Amino acid sequence: MQQQPNKNLHNDLIVIDGLQYSNWNRAIFEQLHQGGVTMVHATIVYHEQIRETLLRIAEWNRHFEQNSDLIMPVKSADDIRLAKQRGKVGILFGAQNCSPIEDDIGMIEVMRELNLMIMQLTYNNQSLLACGCYEAEDSGVTRFGRQAIKEMNRVGMVVDMSHSGERSTLEAIEISERPIVISHANPNSFHQAKRNKSNRVLKALGESGGLLGFSLYPFHLKNGPDCTLDDFCDMVASTADLMGIDQVGIGTDLCQQQPLSVLEWMRNGRWSKQMDYGEGSKANADWPKPLSWFRDSRDFPNITNGLLARGFSPEEVAKIMGRNWLNFLDDALKPH
Repeated sequence: MQQQPNKNLHNDLIVIDGLQYSNWNRAIFEQLHQGGVTMVHATIVYHEQIRETLLRIAEWNRHFEQNSDLIMPVKSADDIRLAKQRGKVGILFGAQNCSPIEDDIGMIEVMRELNLMIMQLTYNNQSLLACGCYEAEDSGVTRFGRQAIKEMNRVGMVVDMSHSGERSTLEAIEISERPIVISHANPNSFHQAKRNKSNRVLKALGESGGLLGFSLYPFHLKNGPDCTLDDFCDMVASTADLMGIDQVGIGTDLCQQQPLSVLEWMRNGRWSKQMDYGEGSKANADWPKPLSWFRDSRDFPNITNGLLARGFSPEEVAKIMGRNWLNFLDDALKPH
């Protein structure tokens, strides 16, 4: 009897996933719908440059055309509310690297006009804009990066530092005139990983009005695929205490039905002739085993129930599951 009110609560929520990179198809769109997801920030780019990015957008246009009963593009925060009203899943475009702008600051506005709403300044490596979290030395935000952040602020494109180093992230928070996101990561205090973030970064992010999306990617979690829902919810609680309940959300980093070749593209791009294993290793080179309580988007209600069981109020759960993302995007996507 206890589960029914929780199920009803989940169905009433605006549920936002702050990042997925799945092998998009109708079955996955149906799973998002079944899991009660209102909007997903969909990665369309890792290392793709301008023309390749345009091809990814064209692919999504076909998805929208062929699956219009299930999904719709998100061009403003109001479209997220509209998706909820229509019972559809909103798709918001994002890039996990700055490669779509190449070396041209004018491309930021062009990409924003094509509805690329969120862009990471780096993907693990040093980029033209900032330093990634896998570099031995973090030289901070570059001269180009400072100009790019200013332009992103102007056009309403969100700065994402999920794969950036500590110094670069702290500088981006300071440089940006608008709050930034770390769309998919966890505290280093919960699990030591190059991709996870220090309390210093998280505190600065929270104080600046920024947002952290909690990752469910096993390499970012204590005990990896064996991380329990209780441990995850404990992490959410301690981070909310550190940053503020209004500054946290979900960013699963779900990479569903992707072949190993896609993982190798993410890790190696065109920059390495040798195999780079990222957060894995030669002995553990494949995708990690999924969590038992979050196998795919149909399991989103488990997170809602876990947070309620941890002692969060229904209002706090609503914030974590999507309302904080919505409030953030309400302002962040508006041009200045």
